[in-house]
Amino acid sequence: MANPQEPVDSREAAFAAVNAAFGSLGRICGALDGNFRIRHTSERLDELLGPGATRRVLGDSIESILGTELFGAQGPLRQALLAGEKREGWRALLRTDGGETRLLSVTAAPLQHDRYGVCDPEATYLLVIRPADDESTAATGPVAGFGLIGRSQAMAQVFRLLEVLQHSEATVLIAGESGTGKEVTARVIHAQSPRRGGPFVAVNAAALPGELLESELFGHVRGAFTGATRDRAGRFEAASGGTLFLDEVGDLPLHLQVKLLRVLQEHTYERVGDDKPRKATARIIAATNLDLKRAVAEGAFREDLYYRLRIFPLELPPLRARREDIEPIARLVLSNVCARTGRALQFSPDSMRALLSYDWPGNVRELENALEYAATVCRGQTLQREDLPPELLSGAAAQPHAGAPVAGRADLRRIHAPSDERGDLQRELDEHRWNRSETAAALGLSRSTLWRRMRALGLTG
Repeated sequence: MANPQEPVDSREAAFAAVNAAFGSLGRICGALDGNFRIRHTSERLDELLGPGATRRVLGDSIESILGTELFGAQGPLRQALLAGEKREGWRALLRTDGGETRLLSVTAAPLQHDRYGVCDPEATYLLVIRPADDESTAATGPVAGFGLIGRSQAMAQVFRLLEVLQHSEATVLIAGESGTGKEVTARVIHAQSPRRGGPFVAVNAAALPGELLESELFGHVRGAFTGATRDRAGRFEAASGGTLFLDEVGDLPLHLQVKLLRVLQEHTYERVGDDKPRKATARIIAATNLDLKRAVAEGAFREDLYYRLRIFPLELPPLRARREDIEPIARLVLSNVCARTGRALQFSPDSMRALLSYDWPGNVRELENALEYAATVCRGQTLQREDLPPELLSGAAAQPHAGAPVAGRADLRRIHAPSDERGDLQRELDEHRWNRSETAAALGLSRSTLWRRMRALGLTG
């Protein structure tokens, strides 16, 4: 064995020997310094990132490879290492130089230095990385990448489907409750698709009445209707060569469902007031928080359009069905909030317990809003339970166990109760002076979802 006085080359040789040992098991070994910069890494990293990557990344932050979701200022792996703890089998999505993605298994631990002084004294943390593409290992740890994070089996399945989609241009239908991240997921699909060099254009089908939505989607010619003083391109044209994201597609009026079906079948459309066919080259990703099968049965949604949109179905689980994801998501959200405000906040044990015990009817969006609020009212460096929104605390206190109903006012089940639905919603609107943005935030709803409930209940004052 070498001693501390021997040249640094002996340490490089020792690390190379460790790399060779791990490499024979299909692992990539690396070491980080105390600032989470890459100090050493195996040459096998070239197999993932391309030739020359091993030397190119030396001195870079590990965030540049494995992302802020895990190694940002409040990232769960960074926090664990700073606390002297190890984490095994966490999943990360790695984006290669060629635009491909690889699912990796990441194990991280504080590096214990040997008594012979062979280890580099500046090497503080050890990383062991291996490809985790096989399904049998996909759900043993959290998955992170592209702004999404989760450790649940349900989210591991979502990540596997996203990997499948990276070479496809198929039409995708994303289903899930409001606030589960449907637009974020659509952007992920676009960003790793063959169309990633083209535009991503989003339009909310519930945000506009039918006559305006038709012009928004397809454009119009001068004189097509009162106020049409010039020709105008629509969202289909703006998304040419890229992706058109149709959010709340279940709210499309029937006459626009017919036009959308034609686009999907014939790849052509006309501007409003024009009879000249135009080529539609945008890929369609649609999303809904409605049960479209029920809408088809009730005659509110065309069956042929449903199956045209549902070529590749993708369902996002609600947050209450994947409670093991709450902590890593919360830490990522708080990290993003701190990055914007220049603060360094951490969770107290009581505040994290409150987050874990709440039912999150508004899903990830409600969690984001709750932490924005908490970070605003927090006066110290530790986010306390009392900093969280009052409705969250009342809901968490009323919930005796995971999965039980939440008694807080943000509970969608209370809002949807047939006997008091209209009265409850009107009281919420009155309390917030009929400000739809504030009311939607208090209820954990999107503005478009709140507007649909108001319209259905005759509360459009």
